[in-house]
Amino acid sequence: MTIENDTRNHVADLYWLAFLLTGHEDLSIEIASDTAVSGDYASPFFSDWMRGWQRRLVIGRALTAIHDELADSARRTQLARANSSAGSSVAPRNWSLNPDTTKADLQQALLAIDLFPRAVLLLGVFEGMRMEDAAILLKADSALIRKAQAIGLRELTANLAGKPLTNISSQEAPKKLCSWLRTTVVCH
Repeated sequence: MTIENDTRNHVADLYWLAFLLTGHEDLSIEIASDTAVSGDYASPFFSDWMRGWQRRLVIGRALTAIHDELADSARRTQLARANSSAGSSVAPRNWSLNPDTTKADLQQALLAIDLFPRAVLLLGVFEGMRMEDAAILLKADSALIRKAQAIGLRELTANLAGKPLTNISSQEAPKKLCSWLRTTVVCH
């Protein structure tokens, strides 16, 4: 992979992270491009370190940009019941992720989740952030973070379980490893 392609992929990852956090395309483009502007570094070590730091900057900028929406969603989450949510069903106990699930399917499933539980899910599960750090960033107590994570995980699973089977066979869609939000899965 060339440096140019690697940089393009990195900026696309920053955009996708911002988009999943905010749900706003234009805002996410602005956040990702502003963050990635200073991406030319001399040493590979510093470049890798800076890319990790850029992810943190995107998270901070995205959460700041949607502060009011996030607060409204946190209030809704506070009032919601953790074991059931309107419009969401629980996936069967023996459910597993469909091997034909695409990045677009994952995006759609995540964006269908209310903002606060989605942010908690993205930060805690996909980005691997400690619960205490997520609580500070989201200005919430740890009980609300745990509740939001439970709601987010249940809704994500239900959303992905409800995904209809695609008509693309595994021979038509080449498999490759994709890194999305610090998780690695087989995608198409």
